[in-house]
Amino acid sequence: MYQSIRLTGLIALFTLTVLFVNAQAKMPDSSLFYQTVNTYTNPVLPGDHPDPTLLKMGADFYHCGSSFHFNPYLPVYHSTDLVHWEIISRVLPSSKAGWVNDRPSTGIWQGAITYFYGSYWIYFSAGGQWFCKASSPKGPWSAPVQVKTNAETGDLGYDNSIFVDDDGKPYMVIKNGQKINRLQALGKDGQLTDHVINLDWVNARLQYSWAEGPVMCKRNGYYYYFPAGDVTGGQYVLRGRALTGDSTKWERLGDFFKPITDDKVGFRRPNHISAPVQIADGTWWTIGQSYEKYDGDDWSGTGRQTSLYPVTWEGDRPWGMAPTTVPILKPDLPRSGILWTSVKTDYFDRSELSPNWHFLTKKASTSYSLTGRKGWIRLVPDFNRTHLVQKETDHYYSAVTKVDLRATNERARAGIYLANGNQTVVVKLYSGYDNGRKIVFTMDTARRSAPNIFGNVVWLKLVRSGHELGGYYSGDGKVWQSLGKPINAVKLDKAQPNFNSWVGTSVGLFAEGKPADFDCFICKDGYSTLAAAGYSNYYGTATVNKGELKTVTNTSRYGGWFMISGVEIGRQSPASVQVVASSKGKGKLQIWLDDLRNGKLIATIPLNATGVGNYKTFSKQLKNITGQHDVFVRYSEGDPESIFIKSIRFAGK
Repeated sequence: MYQSIRLTGLIALFTLTVLFVNAQAKMPDSSLFYQTVNTYTNPVLPGDHPDPTLLKMGADFYHCGSSFHFNPYLPVYHSTDLVHWEIISRVLPSSKAGWVNDRPSTGIWQGAITYFYGSYWIYFSAGGQWFCKASSPKGPWSAPVQVKTNAETGDLGYDNSIFVDDDGKPYMVIKNGQKINRLQALGKDGQLTDHVINLDWVNARLQYSWAEGPVMCKRNGYYYYFPAGDVTGGQYVLRGRALTGDSTKWERLGDFFKPITDDKVGFRRPNHISAPVQIADGTWWTIGQSYEKYDGDDWSGTGRQTSLYPVTWEGDRPWGMAPTTVPILKPDLPRSGILWTSVKTDYFDRSELSPNWHFLTKKASTSYSLTGRKGWIRLVPDFNRTHLVQKETDHYYSAVTKVDLRATNERARAGIYLANGNQTVVVKLYSGYDNGRKIVFTMDTARRSAPNIFGNVVWLKLVRSGHELGGYYSGDGKVWQSLGKPINAVKLDKAQPNFNSWVGTSVGLFAEGKPADFDCFICKDGYSTLAAAGYSNYYGTATVNKGELKTVTNTSRYGGWFMISGVEIGRQSPASVQVVASSKGKGKLQIWLDDLRNGKLIATIPLNATGVGNYKTFSKQLKNITGQHDVFVRYSEGDPESIFIKSIRFAGK
């Protein structure tokens, strides 16, 4: 086993070197990669992020995509390094989207973000094409305006994009059904102008299935046209010297992505890419979506997750890097302190709701209050259920909330909510009533319950460990009681009918029957066990399966590291950090927050020899550590496969 891990690590390093060369990047001393964060692993936008579009403006990057029935619609993400993203605005509130249907599979598609004629624009489809505009991606965004069409243009369809030529002239890249692919210029008012450039020949014989989500870029005098296949995958590229409908002036180049050679990849069918962009060092990049699925392990229910791919050029022929589990060299861009994309903590002490939240119905978007009780959010359902949720981003976490509900009948329920996109598979952990006050944990036909011995105010914790879900409750948020055997969530996580109604799983809060108050929502509680196998980024480490036990070990004498994203440490500093590990000999671990170079070293933990397979808890005292952070665990230099880490957690005073 250990020799196999060592060989795998060496092969990975060789592969990584090749990838760096292909990415046209200078390869530094390889030992630096084991001690600093120079690489990333996909997806960079975990969770449901379908139909991505990408805009580069100077040193900043902006992303938007389809939001479907999740509202407020069209979240805008910002990044400075293409790896770390944060939501900075939402374009369209439900109050301005009265015509938009909020049933699953409907809502708003596309979300093409662009800049031309001195303004930012987002074009989207919702019963026709519409746009909103702003002077800044942070908003405020204008009221929606419908794009006018005519007999020559025809139906404007959906999943369109915007291409801006070198002279600043913008074009809508139109897609309507399987066989209609067209271009048409846009005027300063955002409306179509000039004549249609007809590209219907692109998919006249269904060469590319639906040929959907087309995007364009320009390089060395060539125009590049990138149609996707369909929701299951496929990405293609054509090129031409002029914007013309003459098919003889275009060349079909075939597949965009290189063939996959890594058999461990879960994101195997990327497509619906954004238009590739070039950064200052000359490298090119794109983002694209894919479902996550492994042999015998299906996470398609999470939705279409978005990854970052280097684009290389063979002459004037572009290639997207094949999906890989091997760490990829980051773009040579500065970070701005943005954390890895994950569910965000909220203590509900601001006057406005964080843009990280969304609602599953327009009614729910008006059914809450941040002023009814200071430092709490009040969910106010009608006769149905109301929700407040975020996109689920991880396979390992402990979601925690503190809820105040006086349940006096079976209709009154409030707690943690986890649901697939069309809400046909729902997990609920709640305070409620069933022949007395109860704490109840349900999914499908599975049900666990216990008497509520704590009263109106109770803490709830939903623990996800892969496809296993556990329910817990507490009177003080420190001492927890289990609701029994975990519930298997495979039915929730696997591919869903109708492609999950086009969106992925959401996690958050809900109330039914009567109003309920919530003091906080934490998705990755640092005081609960954080499985090492739940890392989001890594270098020089590997997950080792020993029966049902998953541990993370170093694969090189240089050390290595892994990162667990979005860990909430709390508002008061913990007393210590604890690592459950086994070690062949003496060694040490470092715990960093947010980065291994520009972050904060909070602990150096010495390890004693425990013997292989004998796990012990090692700890280090802490002070003045609060908030939500990406937590890095760095192995010291030494023999590979010498330290095996099971978990990490923070401990209170």
